Amino acid sequence: MAEFELYSYQEEVVERALQRENIIIWLPTGGGKTRAAVYVAKRHLETTPAAKVMVLVNKVHLVDQHYNKEFEPHLGRDYKLVPVSGVSEEKDFFGKVVRDNDVVICTAQILYNALINKEENKHVELSDITLMIIDECHHTNKEEVYNKVMGCYVEKKLKGERPLPQILGLTASPGTGRAMILDKAVEHVLQICANLDSAIVSTKNYAPELEEKVPRPIKTFDIVEKRSEDPFGDQLKWMMQLIHEFMNIPPDCRLRECGTQEYEADVVILEQRGVRQDNRLLAQCALHLRQYNDALLINDTLRTMDAYRSLEEFYDNKFSTAMDGTDFFLVGLFQENQVELRKLAGDARYENPKMFKLESVLLKQFGPGVKSRGILFSKTRKSTHCLNDWVRTNNTLQRAGIKAAILTGAGNGITYMTQNEQADTIRNFRRGALNLLISTSVAEEGLDIPECNLVVRYGLLTNEIAQKQASGRARARDSQYSVVAQRGGREERRELKNEYLDELTGRAIAKVQDMSPREFHDKITELQKEAILSRKFAERCKTVKRSRNTAASVQLLCRNCFKPVASGSDIKLVDNAHYVNVNPDFEKHYKVGGVVRLERTFEDWEPGRTISCNNGNCNKDWGFEMKYKKIALLPNLAIKNFALETPDGRVTVKKWKDITFPVEDFSFAEYCEDNFPDLLDD
Repeated sequence: MAEFELYSYQEEVVERALQRENIIIWLPTGGGKTRAAVYVAKRHLETTPAAKVMVLVNKVHLVDQHYNKEFEPHLGRDYKLVPVSGVSEEKDFFGKVVRDNDVVICTAQILYNALINKEENKHVELSDITLMIIDECHHTNKEEVYNKVMGCYVEKKLKGERPLPQILGLTASPGTGRAMILDKAVEHVLQICANLDSAIVSTKNYAPELEEKVPRPIKTFDIVEKRSEDPFGDQLKWMMQLIHEFMNIPPDCRLRECGTQEYEADVVILEQRGVRQDNRLLAQCALHLRQYNDALLINDTLRTMDAYRSLEEFYDNKFSTAMDGTDFFLVGLFQENQVELRKLAGDARYENPKMFKLESVLLKQFGPGVKSRGILFSKTRKSTHCLNDWVRTNNTLQRAGIKAAILTGAGNGITYMTQNEQADTIRNFRRGALNLLISTSVAEEGLDIPECNLVVRYGLLTNEIAQKQASGRARARDSQYSVVAQRGGREERRELKNEYLDELTGRAIAKVQDMSPREFHDKITELQKEAILSRKFAERCKTVKRSRNTAASVQLLCRNCFKPVASGSDIKLVDNAHYVNVNPDFEKHYKVGGVVRLERTFEDWEPGRTISCNNGNCNKDWGFEMKYKKIALLPNLAIKNFALETPDGRVTVKKWKDITFPVEDFSFAEYCEDNFPDLLDD
């Protein structure tokens, strides 16, 4: 086993963990939390009979990173380690994997699934584990999967059930939970401690060493003045006003200022209202207004041409899918103004001043022969693609030697990255083939990214935790942390607020640490009892909600054309995860598109083709077909693409968990009997 030593501040924060106390280690990004956790795991394995260490992470890409970078190099010679994620075959016999290994590194969802699964090869008990390490443990809150795992733990603890694993949490910041005053921030920190059944520790005696090891970057507010003229934005607002007049906005509905997040929230509610009231004009106008508002937000942050292209992309196939006068008006409005919008978008006189400021910030750190490395944080996957295109087509930035690439979250879809693409990008960044990552929040938390001398937050409205993690990426000596924002704008105000909240977090933690052991224990126990009661009450409410209507009394309507296409009784639940329509007549309501390709594989099913509404020109996306056990071809539906006609009126829901009728489990045997009776004749 590779030997390693800790810094004095790391030895201080692990001291209570080595005495088998449950603790949360609070150290800044780059402070070596994971290395400290490996040290605790090593000592635990050496001194605990039948030791079993479980390392939980909240992102798939962190499984292999923790295994390859930290745990395997230091523990792999003497102990059996295994990484398990949703893309691993080991998840399908996870119970056996846990029994056969000393250290298991996995996503929290894998463990939670195993805790509630009763199959012997898949089931795991908390009593099987002796040490549970929880990375980025500030996520142990509300409905997060970490909190579901710890909910099982706390319930057993309060019932007196033993043994239970020792808990070791790791975080750069627990945050304040949106609290703005000290007492409420203390309550939030105590709640995190209660959820993890742990005390929170930080370095007291070796703070100077920590500051030396993790230097704070030089922070700058790179402020720009508001555009003096914005004819493109003015044109969009004029077009939005025409839509307002056409749709006849209900008198009790107030839309706030165009080009803001508040306006977006208003039109989302307006679309839902249109669907509920069978008012397609209202619903469709609201959907189009949201696209115009998105374009205004893009125009405020990125290039004007990026804003134009977002609208052009939205309207690309809208003419061929127009169904009624509402569609023809909305499509016609864009087509009539398209030439003017394109001309304004290409006029350099009205370009976004933030882009010029961003260019100057980058040029201060990058240049021919200058060895710099930076991360540019932006809000959305779309914005990272736009910024990457801007860097690549900007001759000045290219002459400065900037070699940029995108880093976004793993997932499925054209704007997502695969895990392999993520790993390749970080590898190229580490070896110097790339020197600028243009990233969403995926790079703020957990990823093993080398020291940077520049971190830029651009067009971001996030909380104090994200701000703290992003600034922690600027770890090189004399590094710069830049906030590019409009004077007096939302980003500048939020950044200043986050500075206050970060300082408030520190004060709140200090107050919690100053509590007497008895006072802390009593408060934690009280919060834990309250949490269990709240969870049970929420479960009861969920059960009551699910039985409000019978399945047969609910109809599913296409959310775009409002055509009834299915009964609630047609819907079945596959493997407690997939809601499918088992009625063979449903096939006549949809058409199929391209094959869905997923990076990961699944034990019992594989994706088929996309499905969409075939009512005239509707073409509303509904989901995709899935092939179950290589026999059953089942339409897997996304409920957000439907409206529900219930005895209480028409409603819309984002997720299946919010529906008001019960759904039976899918029976593969019954499906085969109904659809392939001849198979059973032999």
